[in-house]
Parts: sequence; structure tokens; C-alpha cells
Amino acid sequence: MRTSDLPTPAKGGCQRARNLRNNMTKAEWKLWGYIRNKQLDIRFRRQHPIDNYIVDFIALKIGLIIEIDGAQHYESRIEENDKIRNRYLEKLGLRVIRFNNYEVLTNIDGVIAKIMLIIEEMDK
Repeated sequence: MRTSDLPTPAKGGCQRARNLRNNMTKAEWKLWGYIRNKQLDIRFRRQHPIDNYIVDFIALKIGLIIEIDGAQHYESRIEENDKIRNRYLEKLGLRVIRFNNYEVLTNIDGVIAKIMLIIEEMDK
């Protein structure tokens, strides 16, 4: 999959993504330190715009999206929006996996192990 295979970013999406890249959360920075520069043998992009959405991390080669959720994602309205967003991204042929901030900050080895298993499964 290539960027050109995905819907173009909504107006202002690229600037918003740039702002998010410059203001990542502690959990996002921690995970980025483990997945950047092909450390898992696959290239990830961070804060990548797709249509009206900006995904935390994406491996375009296999169509894998990693989302890191803060506490606000467990409010019912936000949870419903996340489900709608996931369905949309899955219709584009992407797979979305989610981890919460606490998981990333306290069990990064477990998070990386799960990501590696999914990469192996998808990159066959």
C-alpha cells in the first residue's frame, strides 16, 4: 500500500498532523522510540493524515495502524467515534490495533511483542 492508495487528507489535515507530531504524548514518544527507523523491520510513519483522520502510527507496506489511546477514549461518545473511525479505516483495507497509554508506559515489551506478532502475521 502507498500513500497514493489512500484518500487524500482533509483540508488542514497535513498541518494538523505536523502539529501532532510536534506535540506527541509520552506514550506515543515511548512507542516511537521502539518502532522508528525500521527497528521492527518495517517502516512506520507517525501522525499520518488519512481523509478526516490522523492515525498515530502506520506501516503502509502492510496496512497496519497503531493507535495509542488516552483516558478520554473510554468515554462513551469517544468510544463510539473510535468504532466509526475503525470501520472506515478497515474498509480501506487497513488493520487497526489499539493500546492505552498505561499499557505503553508500563509494559512496552509486551506491546512490542504484540506488534511483532501482528507484523509477522500480516507480512507473509
